[in-house]
Amino acid sequence: MIIKSIVIIAFILIIISLGSALFHLVKHRTPEQSEKTVKALTFRITLSIALFIFIFIALATGIITPHGLGARMQQTPNTAIK
Repeated sequence: MIIKSIVIIAFILIIISLGSALFHLVKHRTPEQSEKTVKALTFRITLSIALFIFIFIALATGIITPHGLGARMQQTPNTAIK
């Protein structure tokens, strides 16, 4: 449950950062505001990379397991004709 909460919070922060960058990009055109746009986008990229690494480590250590279509495809035996 904590893993899901961390992922959801990270996604919300990514969306908020993207909205902030869009606001600064559209509303203000001064060099100072351009720096705020760059900082917001840099924060979003950093957070996205951190989230990707977190999910990768959680999958690799077995903390979370896939349970969708891809997981079912890996469980079926190979039925290729030889």
